[in-house]
Amino acid sequence: MSIKSWEVSDAFWEIVEPLIPRPKRDGEKQYKRKVGGGRKPIAARTVFSAIVYVLRTGIQWKALPKEVFGSPSAIHRYFREWEQAGFFLELWQRGLSEYDDMEGIAWEWQSIDGCMNKAPMAKENSGRNPTDRGKKRGTKRHILVDGRGVPLSVVVTGANRHDVSQLKAVLANKIAEPIMDAESENLCADAGYAGEAPCKEMLAAGYKPHVRPRGEEQREKLENPSFKARRWVVEACHSWFNRFRKLTIRYEKLGATHLALIHLAAAIIALRKIKTKIIYG
Repeated sequence: MSIKSWEVSDAFWEIVEPLIPRPKRDGEKQYKRKVGGGRKPIAARTVFSAIVYVLRTGIQWKALPKEVFGSPSAIHRYFREWEQAGFFLELWQRGLSEYDDMEGIAWEWQSIDGCMNKAPMAKENSGRNPTDRGKKRGTKRHILVDGRGVPLSVVVTGANRHDVSQLKAVLANKIAEPIMDAESENLCADAGYAGEAPCKEMLAAGYKPHVRPRGEEQREKLENPSFKARRWVVEACHSWFNRFRKLTIRYEKLGATHLALIHLAAAIIALRKIKTKIIYG
């Protein structure tokens, strides 16, 4: 039976459940619920399903269907607690680990690029969007992907930060590293990363740079049918991120909460490469 794009399948929950932060309690103490002590806690799977629903549909937190998920404010409180516990980053790491075990991270050819999104409500990691002539605030997602487009690193800044300014940070924030005897790593980038300084940073990080202007790969493909374009996978990854409507326009005020949603989306993208029954199409 197929599932909807915002539903959490049993296969997905099996991966998620062991990582859910648990309440800190004294193992030797017996707890008894007081009469009139408030509502019972929401089940962890229901909370996670609500978070995925928000991420996938782009709905406001307070607009969550109460009859399905319970109190929207409680769901958002759990989301903040899990974010602060590092749950979403850990889930992304677990997704990459599963992907590496099943397919193997394609380290040989990696790609890097940034993508701007509107951020009208953002209070952190935002800036004047140059594509809107600086009239509106925006945010930029800088990512590094492997040869199949699976995200390996994410850095979020204001839309007014140039891609090349975050090159060092993106390369330094990979959440996985190749084994010592891995093949030489190539890094593909567009003309925004051209120049002597970016080239030196790529070389210092152990990469062989391949910086090419937009459209050059397409022209070479026409001239040489055996040529294999490499950089396009990072564009595909940005497209996959934008399928999660909560990320298309950023309404999260805090940088940490927006980044947590990106980490969750990155985990799903990685798991989709090996498990077709996770979520989203």
